[in-house]
Amino acid sequence: MSEISEPVGGRIITKPFLVLAEIALVAGILVIYRYFFGLGAVTNLSDGYPWGIWITYDVLVGTALGCGGYAMALLVYVFNRWEYHPLMRSAVLTSVFGYTLAGIAIFLDIGRYWNGYRLFLPWSVNFNSVLVEVALCIAAYVMVLWIELAPTVLEGSAPPRSKEIRQRLERWLPVIVAVGILLPTMHQSSLGTLMIIAGHKLSPLWQTGLLPLLFLLSAITMGYAVTIFESIVSSLAFKRPFETPLIAGIGVIMAWIIGTYLVLRFGDLAVRGQLGLIFQDNLQSVMFILENLCFLAALLLMVNPATRTQIRWLFVGAIAMLLAGSLYRFNAFLIGYNPGPGWRYFPALPEIIITLGIVSVELMAYLYFVKKYPVLPKVEHS
Repeated sequence: MSEISEPVGGRIITKPFLVLAEIALVAGILVIYRYFFGLGAVTNLSDGYPWGIWITYDVLVGTALGCGGYAMALLVYVFNRWEYHPLMRSAVLTSVFGYTLAGIAIFLDIGRYWNGYRLFLPWSVNFNSVLVEVALCIAAYVMVLWIELAPTVLEGSAPPRSKEIRQRLERWLPVIVAVGILLPTMHQSSLGTLMIIAGHKLSPLWQTGLLPLLFLLSAITMGYAVTIFESIVSSLAFKRPFETPLIAGIGVIMAWIIGTYLVLRFGDLAVRGQLGLIFQDNLQSVMFILENLCFLAALLLMVNPATRTQIRWLFVGAIAMLLAGSLYRFNAFLIGYNPGPGWRYFPALPEIIITLGIVSVELMAYLYFVKKYPVLPKVEHS
């Protein structure tokens, strides 16, 4: 595959783009309403459930879906697998939008948002707080990702000195990549630590001292899965050749990590004597089984060469992994969490619409960037 990237080209304003824009517009109106009238006017959050889908999906799932750049950087720069380098730019692009919009979602969820700036004032911060570490790492990683994306934007732009600026940035690439690998390792594991301190309120099916490691492993695997998913969807949408050899190789790596994850997951349950909870007739056991069936489906599809080399099964395997990691996060933060009697949570319609609006903005930005800037590898004609 070519190491040279090129813009896809074509019209930016299309029917799908306009549909996404309409959803984003409605969501934007609701966001304004939320800031004028408070969280209670648009959400079903409560003292029992202070976190809803804005944190669970937009931050926990959204940042994991944005781990493509992190996972590919580990593979290319740490493990020296340069044959996968052509996929780096598109992986970084999805990471940029996943993390940027997750950061925006955090400020949507803060009740006293006018005090949000205090997070960046050292004398106002509790540095023993896991949540502070997560917030600061995400904020720093958003900046790092935009710096990593800058050479792509400069390459596709024509302002004076853009080439000179791009070359200067590329000299600092090793340092930027190192920081870009460190930060997600810290905050993805710390997202698991957040639920350790929930103690007995979290079901033993998910409550374990291994939560930081399990969150990190599943985030890396979701990063590889979203890279496969994005590659296939962009090939279909823009009528490009499939990158089968590369994404099949990523599938092998995914299979090893999923296998390690499942051994740790079920080994931990066995050691703690909690395997019996899987077979109880309640929502938590059903969701646990569904979550791990998705992990198992992804593993079986990626470990088998016959399915791993076929685009349709690679696509199904990637979706299975994305569902598995997403369900794991929803289960650990919402389904498996019990704050006590009398508390219930189901997202209000405005919460859902705002979340859909955030996803729509991400898709619109992706379409704009791949059409205008050299993100995807150049198609080589024989």
